[in-house]
Amino acid sequence: MNQAPTIQVPGLRWYIIGLIFLATLINFLDRLTVSVLAPIIVRDLKLNNQQFAQIATAFLIAYAASQALSGRLYDRIGLKRGFTLSIIVWSLAAMAHAMARSAASLSIFRFLLGLGEAGNWPGAAKVVAEWFPATERAFAMAIFNSGSALGSVIAPPVIIYLQLTFGWQTTFLVTGSLGFVWLALWLWIYQPPLEHRWMGAPERALLVDRQTPHQSPLPTRELLRFRPTWALILSRLLTDPVWWLYLTWLPLYFSKVHGLEMKQLAWFASIPYLAADAGSLLGGAASGFLIARGWSTNYARKAVILVGAGLMSTGIVIPALRDPVQILVAISVVTFGFQAWINNVQTLPSDYFRTHNVASVAGLGGLGAGIGAILFTLSTGWVVDHFGYQPILIAAGIMPALGTLILLTLGGRIRPLET
Repeated sequence: MNQAPTIQVPGLRWYIIGLIFLATLINFLDRLTVSVLAPIIVRDLKLNNQQFAQIATAFLIAYAASQALSGRLYDRIGLKRGFTLSIIVWSLAAMAHAMARSAASLSIFRFLLGLGEAGNWPGAAKVVAEWFPATERAFAMAIFNSGSALGSVIAPPVIIYLQLTFGWQTTFLVTGSLGFVWLALWLWIYQPPLEHRWMGAPERALLVDRQTPHQSPLPTRELLRFRPTWALILSRLLTDPVWWLYLTWLPLYFSKVHGLEMKQLAWFASIPYLAADAGSLLGGAASGFLIARGWSTNYARKAVILVGAGLMSTGIVIPALRDPVQILVAISVVTFGFQAWINNVQTLPSDYFRTHNVASVAGLGGLGAGIGAILFTLSTGWVVDHFGYQPILIAAGIMPALGTLILLTLGGRIRPLET
């Protein structure tokens, strides 16, 4: 019989998701340092657009493969050890960027960064599945996912300040070291929910039905027999590249096409991600609000997903705009819509599957997202060099609608599956 904890922390699950939020924020600071400093790094290392696209692709190849591998790993070794391994790898890789002297060495460090950073997403999906009931999952997902948006907001001014003050090599050392501060907190605080020394009886009772201790995840070939698994993989393959487009190319786009200087980029490139942060929180809260008022999980999730897809598709007008402020507003609508969309899509593995399979399914969805991002990023480098940004921006306005159509038709009704 479990003894009552000597210290009880009310709402412990919200502190746990707060830790995942911080990990995600650091994840994006490390990821975006190259993107924000792209105008300077491209100049210093004498890179063209195709080489820059190949560097971004090196990250994405590792990130895509590691999503699926990390999902399986987290389901087998647990969250505490899984996150520890991921953040050690990505923090060391982020700091190693300071030693880059060519496109080849920068590609190697980006590859290693992708291997480590990918674990954050299937791991976070597993945290949400284990720690939160259905009515709270999308909002919990929104909290952790807002770390990506907020990290994207604060990254440009912070990174540009560090670069202007210390140079770009030291900037990588500073941002990369933040992961080890987080790791100390994680090792001190985290335990599985039903074993946590700070969890009180009311919260334990709320979560007990989600726990499936000592069960191994289903083999990947078994998970691939479920239509919702393919719905997640294919929808994210088509839709996630829209987010990666702006994440990777936004500073270069505004710098080369619209002539913005680095100091202007410090705030200009942040605004779309401030909108993304709002979309993350509102999109996550919206489906939980609808479920709490009697909507089924099926209709609540799909309603928000459809609204998010519609907002993303407004990006098709961007090539017709000439005023940078108008373009900024349009991109902000797209990033708002994407985060509302992705929060609910990333909740679907926990809606369909039991906890011991959630990270594996989430990782497969991340694999699809990574493959789509790789193909789109490579295409972007070639198309921009030969035709400019217009064809890419039009494609980015069409793809979310196609991805959402596949998700809703192939995935069917959102309900727990018998596994």
